[in-house]
Amino acid sequence: MRPPFLLTAGLPALALAACTPSTQHLHTAPPPPRNDWALASDIPVDPAFRFGKLANGMRYAIRRNATPKGTAMVRMEIEAGSLDEDDGELGYAHFIEHMAFNGSTHVPEGEMVKLLERDGLAFGADTNAQTSFGETLFMLDLPRADPALLNTVLMLMRETASELTIDPAAVTRERGVVLSELRDRNSWQLHNAVEQIKFTHPAARYGQRMPIGTTQSLENASAETLKIFWKREYVPKHATVVVVGDFDPDLVETEIRRRFGDWQGPAAEPQPDAGPVDPKDNHRTDVYLDPALSERVTVSRNGEWIYEPDSVAQRRENLLREIGTQIINRRLLRLTRQPDPPFRGAGFGSSDVFRAARTSQLLVDTVDRKWQRGLIAAAQEYRRAMRYGFTAGEVAEQVAIIRNNARNAAASAQTRDNRALVSAVISFLRDDVVPSTPESGLERLEAFIPQITPDAVLAAVKREAVPLKDPLLRFSGRTAPEGGAAAVRAAWDSAMRPKVSASTSATQSGFGYTDFGPPSAVVSDTRESQLGIREVRFANGVRLNLKHSDLEKDRVLVQFSLDGGDMLATRNNPLAVEMADNLSAGGLGKHSQDDLQSILAGRTVGVALTSTPETFVASAQTTPGDLELQLQLYAAMITDPGYRPEGESLYRLSINNFFARYKATPNDALHNSIGGLLSDNDPRFTLQPVDDYRKLTFAKLKSDITDRLARGAIEIGLVGDFDEEKAITLVGKTLGALPPREPDFRAYPDQRQRPFTADHSSRLVRHTGAKDQAMLRLVWPTRDGEDPVEAMKLQLMEKLVQIALTDTLREALGKAYSPGAFSEISRVWRGYGTFSINASVDVGDVAASRAAILKALADLRAHPVSADMLRRASEPMLEAFDNALKTNRNLLSLVDRAQTEPDRIERQLKARERLSALTPVDILAEAQRYLTPEAMVEVLVLPEGVDPPPAP
Repeated sequence: MRPPFLLTAGLPALALAACTPSTQHLHTAPPPPRNDWALASDIPVDPAFRFGKLANGMRYAIRRNATPKGTAMVRMEIEAGSLDEDDGELGYAHFIEHMAFNGSTHVPEGEMVKLLERDGLAFGADTNAQTSFGETLFMLDLPRADPALLNTVLMLMRETASELTIDPAAVTRERGVVLSELRDRNSWQLHNAVEQIKFTHPAARYGQRMPIGTTQSLENASAETLKIFWKREYVPKHATVVVVGDFDPDLVETEIRRRFGDWQGPAAEPQPDAGPVDPKDNHRTDVYLDPALSERVTVSRNGEWIYEPDSVAQRRENLLREIGTQIINRRLLRLTRQPDPPFRGAGFGSSDVFRAARTSQLLVDTVDRKWQRGLIAAAQEYRRAMRYGFTAGEVAEQVAIIRNNARNAAASAQTRDNRALVSAVISFLRDDVVPSTPESGLERLEAFIPQITPDAVLAAVKREAVPLKDPLLRFSGRTAPEGGAAAVRAAWDSAMRPKVSASTSATQSGFGYTDFGPPSAVVSDTRESQLGIREVRFANGVRLNLKHSDLEKDRVLVQFSLDGGDMLATRNNPLAVEMADNLSAGGLGKHSQDDLQSILAGRTVGVALTSTPETFVASAQTTPGDLELQLQLYAAMITDPGYRPEGESLYRLSINNFFARYKATPNDALHNSIGGLLSDNDPRFTLQPVDDYRKLTFAKLKSDITDRLARGAIEIGLVGDFDEEKAITLVGKTLGALPPREPDFRAYPDQRQRPFTADHSSRLVRHTGAKDQAMLRLVWPTRDGEDPVEAMKLQLMEKLVQIALTDTLREALGKAYSPGAFSEISRVWRGYGTFSINASVDVGDVAASRAAILKALADLRAHPVSADMLRRASEPMLEAFDNALKTNRNLLSLVDRAQTEPDRIERQLKARERLSALTPVDILAEAQRYLTPEAMVEVLVLPEGVDPPPAP
């Protein structure tokens, strides 16, 4: 394992997972290079995978899979990342990733993305790449398993591998895009993460090799120097091609051999070590401040990395470690659920640092100026676990969770989706984790469970964890700790001195909600004709929609919709449902949230109510065997919510932190102000004063939502592998047994009115981030989504504008990394919709970027788009429509409200026909109707203290 740091993913962090080696299976010999598909292991490889290697050293992996049916995923991983860069090459691996889309021997610059769009692959969604410390991964998702499309995609992968032109003019243009990405990522989160790495592993190579690079290195990069890196690193022995999908493996293997068999290159150079990391490094303390940071104390110690090959014995060892680590974190979580918790959150774990070291850490997040109390409480919990170990009840709870997950995986093994199988190959490639079958994994688990004892778990945790003796201590926050670094060290030392007592765990009784009254009779039972959705109505008014599906074996998706949601928020009471998402933290009347976690261990259920624009919604994935419990949870949730004070505490802990950083980046500042700007400060859509949030209580929430919980209309959607008759009976015994509900969802005519500002002057918003970061948002009012043809026109126009922005603002001018167009048409707010363009740019490029956007829009209003542009925009949409009903999740979006919103089915089934009928003239008329200069509202986000550019 290694710290994840992908340029397409989130922030770097040491993975708190039980995955490091133990001395029990110590191998002192150097580990082998990244695997050759031939590891010596007693873990049987899933025979459905086909692994191979060409004569030139390139590896490939193939797997036939039909989930989703008729689709595929193709990946090419190059074992070259920022670790491979010399001092003058910082950011080159990522730069080459960009250049892969900018011209090769057989594909002119700018044509690769267009070629894929014409074949139905959307840029970004289906066509992407990522660069990390050790690898560069190219990712293409095929919307159809067409041999001709596979041939095209493999051709493009081969072009990337050996045929890039890396033209000087193309490098100059793309440099602006890469620098824009660097600018966009220059945030308080990144600064803190990098400084954390440098503090914990100060001499390590990886800490000096952030994949994004540096401004100086990127500005100095030339076509010649980039080619040197590319030719050195893009060699057959560094490459692996993965194809998973609905293809004949023989066909795929033949095409891989045909495309890559003649690829030659220089000998592969070994990747430099990510370290060094000094195991003796201790007793250092650091204080790092940033106005956007909430308080955290990180306690770390480093140890030697130990090579442990994947084996049955090692997986058992890892399982014991996982159980112990999870128990410690469960105890820490329990402390956050107190009415007056000592910290906002805490976690303990160990992980490998590449193959250079292993690190154990205790992380403690607190509210401002409460770090000392939080650190001491977390440290004592860590000491308690290491001194006294774990109880049988705690171990049993974790075993129940792990066993349930393993059983679920085995039951649904034959319908694993392409993404899960690709991930298994990547784990095999990077971390030598053999991809075995879920069924064999369950068999090994069941055989080992009798040996999982509290003593065995504690011993495994101690073998893994580096003792936190005289550790590295790092404080991060917005306010310096009183007494500075010395006070942080003193607090840790004081936490180490007192004696600690053993932990006790209360025995939980069974779930207390199984009887909701006499089952309700079915008063209506029909079947919708187009998708075969069964529509049932019970005597108490509850509606149930069922769609049996074999797309995922032993899986059932449940969605519960209750009238109300944001409709309860009014101008006079805009925060009525602000705390609704915290309701589950208050538990149920008979069980706290913490009790529920133990009671429900080993069951596949979920309970979390969310307020959406017009309903309260709870969604969960369960199994046929746990469906009854899931429905009981929903019934209990609305009949006996707990409203416990710990739920309030968790909410309040987040408020101050939110307001302390709500302007910390351009995106944050825009997101938190745009609602008020566009609604002329309608309080329902405007951020309120912080004190208004601090005053909120569960008592107020209860008064605002109790009527809806007791009487509001309910509609339930079920999709998956279940027996329809049994499901109807179970709903009748639970939600159907409740007292009568209102027969229909309320209309809320007044609340459905949402204003769009009449003031079309430019607005200025300030942020507190980097001084070179600006964001430009242009917004137009459109319409609501009631007319499906008009909605489709706006959706297609969004795709066309997105392509125009990418072609101009990104590719031609290099002003923005990820400009975006968004059509948001509402079926909640009557007559309301918006069309927006967003571009994150340098403060010095605001005027030029605005001019480029307005010119692109003027062209769109002046003449019809070309047939090729229309094809590039529409083909990915058409493919998406064709694949929409191949997953249970998408089916549920039509099933959940099939009785009260039946037109959604018709809209989905006619979407392809309606899109295919649209012409360039239709889009011209749409642009002329909506995207006019006089209707536009411009919102410019600039750093504090930076003057806006002159008005255009």
